[in-house]
Amino acid sequence: MERESIVEELGRLYELTKRLRQECPWDRKQTQESIIAYTLEEVYELADAIERREVLGDAAVCGELGDLLFQTYFLACVAEEQGLYDLGDVAAGIHAKLVRRHPHIFGEATAETPEAVRKTWDVIKREAEGREGIFHEIPEAFPSTLLAQKLQQRAAAVGFDWEHAHEVLAKIREETAEVEEELAAPRDQERVAAEIGDLLFAVINLARKVRVDPELALRHSSLRFKERVEQAARVAGAEGLVFEDMDLDAQELYYQRAKKEQRRSP
Repeated sequence: MERESIVEELGRLYELTKRLRQECPWDRKQTQESIIAYTLEEVYELADAIERREVLGDAAVCGELGDLLFQTYFLACVAEEQGLYDLGDVAAGIHAKLVRRHPHIFGEATAETPEAVRKTWDVIKREAEGREGIFHEIPEAFPSTLLAQKLQQRAAAVGFDWEHAHEVLAKIREETAEVEEELAAPRDQERVAAEIGDLLFAVINLARKVRVDPELALRHSSLRFKERVEQAARVAGAEGLVFEDMDLDAQELYYQRAKKEQRRSP
């Protein structure tokens, strides 16, 4: 689309959002607090569509982006009705923030690498935007893996970080040993949970050091596990067996067969 057409479509969506708020009983009832759960749902659906883009196609991603865009419009519409701010204020605010945080484009600063850009952002957040403290404004409502990453990144920004990935591996072995100690002792569930939390935090730290997104890595592993178990059950069923009725050793044999077949698949 040409710029004029894009602006026109955005305007049409704005008018539609306002009409829905006025005429639809369900939409009229919603608040920012009640709608945010749907917003989060749309974010996850968008992430899923992007992850499976080769299967679902670009149209699915486009559709999910539209759903998320509508959430932004809707939340801004509710705020406009309350006299707080409107969609124009939202757009102006993010425009100003992006310009401010890219002085290497709109100012005299230089940043030739993604790492240099990130450091510039951190300085701007602390100095120009008045954010105080190492962990300023990290939402505790973040999913746990994202919360751990953000905390680790902020600590690394002030030099509190491992120098090499193999040092984190040593920390993981240390945390694993502590979990083993707790499991060998009379069971204290809170201590076991704390040690497992430390172990997970260390694994996320390793992922960060080697530039692997732990959320996506865990997601991929989870889906591979799901596919392998389902394939194992199908193979067992084709041979006249019921996977659920088999003992663990027999299930493991079929699981390993499914794992090998999955690795041979393109």
